Amino acid sequence: MNFRWVITITVLSLLISMSLSYLSTEALANVGNLAAFLILFIFIALGILFDIIGVAATSATEKEFHSMAAKKVKGAKEAVWLTRNAEKVSSFCNDVVGDISGIISGATGAVIIARVTGGLGPAPAVVVSLTVTGCIAAMTIGGKAAGKALGIGFNGTILFAVGRLLSILPFSFDKKK
Repeated sequence: MNFRWVITITVLSLLISMSLSYLSTEALANVGNLAAFLILFIFIALGILFDIIGVAATSATEKEFHSMAAKKVKGAKEAVWLTRNAEKVSSFCNDVVGDISGIISGATGAVIIARVTGGLGPAPAVVVSLTVTGCIAAMTIGGKAAGKALGIGFNGTILFAVGRLLSILPFSFDKKK
């Protein structure tokens, strides 16, 4: 077991979850119900998007990116790194961001439920609660199920797009630099 990676990912999880929780709390404090639902959908979509990237990383091969990297195509070197580090990429995308997004979307749903059911009686409040939590679960699970097919079917395209995005960051993923 790579203890350094476990410690790194644990600390990273703590920092990301605290940051997203803070952003969610601040955003929800200053918006109406419609915007709160939009924030909820953004967290669900974030989890689905990162799940797609994690699946793409684990199902892709680096061969398709080698010739592009040799030709210095922007993002190809990063795509090779993503495939070579598929276990870490998958852990970060699926477990860290995906799980945190699920937790934050659940907490966001709880805030929405509390707002919407404020003046309702017990029976309507239960119906609203069940509906909101059921919709969150269905959108997350359904979105991730569809996303897995996309991640596998378009793994090269997805990783190249992520590689291009990573290539504009001010640091390198290549240890040779």
